[in-house]
Amino acid sequence: MDKKSLPTPAFTRDIFDELKKVSWPTRNQTVRLTIVVIGISLIIGVYIGIIDVLLTKGLEILTKFR
Repeated sequence: MDKKSLPTPAFTRDIFDELKKVSWPTRNQTVRLTIVVIGISLIIGVYIGIIDVLLTKGLEILTKFR
C-alpha cells in the first residue's frame, strides 16, 4: 500500500507566494460581474424557454395532421 505523501513545506510556501502575486478583484468588481453573469443567464434562460414553447406548439400542430 502506498502512503500519500504530504506536500513539502517549500511547496506550500511557494503556493502562498504565488497567491500573494494574484490580482484579486475588488468587492465592487465582484458584485458587478456577478450581476452581469446572473443577468445574462436569465436572458439566455428566457430565450431557450421561448424556443422550447414554440417548438412544442409547432410539434403539436404537426402531429394533429396525422
